[in-house]
Amino acid sequence: MEERFTELLYQNQGIVHKICNIYFRDRLDKEDYHQELIIQLWKAFPSFNGTAKFSTWMYRVCINAAIDILRKEKFQLKQVKLSEVEIDPISSVDNVHQTNKEKLYNAINKLSSIDKAIIALYLDEYSYKEIAEMIGISVSNTGVKIKRIKREILKSFENGNH
Repeated sequence: MEERFTELLYQNQGIVHKICNIYFRDRLDKEDYHQELIIQLWKAFPSFNGTAKFSTWMYRVCINAAIDILRKEKFQLKQVKLSEVEIDPISSVDNVHQTNKEKLYNAINKLSSIDKAIIALYLDEYSYKEIAEMIGISVSNTGVKIKRIKREILKSFENGNH
């Protein structure tokens, strides 16, 4: 099993690099998270049953692991002594911007794992063709999914669901 995993990982190593480049901007983070994604792939490997292409399965595991890492980091509170912090009044423009950003993230968070991956790649300005290749679907299906995801997000905004 280890040999098969290593061979498949080697053949598809570009996927781990792509995910790290999409979700983790800092070079040091990329190296750490690259290893973390490989560990998650190894842990999940027994669940690979061959019904999907390995690259598709690998992409799904990596994208879910990356999202989990980011979610955990987002909720980790940094402890700072209040006396060390200079407190500035926050403008209402910043509040509106932050609120809209939070609404967007909340709407995206409600999507399926694949839809999250698709919209994240779209927001990072990847082409439909590149998204299709990474996800393992056709270019036309990618376009249909992006339109549907946009409608879902807009609907979430209109309904005030956040």
